[in-house]
Amino acid sequence: MAESKIIYLIRHGETDFNKMGIVQGSGVDKELNDFGKLQASKFFEFYKDINFDHIYTSALIRTQQSVLPFIERGQQYTKMPELNEISWGIFEGKQQNAEERAFYWEVVNSWRSGNYDAKIVNGESALEMQNRQIPAIEKIMANTHEKCILICMHGRAMKSLLCTLLNEPLSKMEEFEHSNLGLYLLEKNENGFSLLKRNDRTHFGDLI
Repeated sequence: MAESKIIYLIRHGETDFNKMGIVQGSGVDKELNDFGKLQASKFFEFYKDINFDHIYTSALIRTQQSVLPFIERGQQYTKMPELNEISWGIFEGKQQNAEERAFYWEVVNSWRSGNYDAKIVNGESALEMQNRQIPAIEKIMANTHEKCILICMHGRAMKSLLCTLLNEPLSKMEEFEHSNLGLYLLEKNENGFSLLKRNDRTHFGDLI
């Protein structure tokens, strides 16, 4: 019988670049802003009684800060660079003009139509991102003693991870809406993963 596992999957809290609509990707390591830290606090208060066996984050500071209240109380966690955001290449960390923004959406729409090799100059393709995530997924799933885990990562990277876990093609990535500190809840049983919550933000209460 397959090992059961519950995965709480969240995107990091808000950064100033998120607020300004600037692409961060894997090459920009911005900290959470004050509102992002408040989001992290709200998530912790709502889920502090969940007995997470382990927490996994990307290697970027914004994911670690998003689960910092859990870490500060002694929760075991592991940083995994494989969970970093996609590289957006030359678009990272700067405002895009209309032409650049149009090309950004051209790449995203290419993925939607099945061309997973499309990418921004000096960036990563959807397929390259998924391929680097798979070893991390395998490591996490191999820890069968961990029945309930929390994973904090990034918007585009989450879309890819959800497709992989739910056995969906990367062309379905846009079906997985995300927001800062939004929660996806997944459960694994003998039939694979099922999705229990989708970008849930109940934990914010009147913050949203």
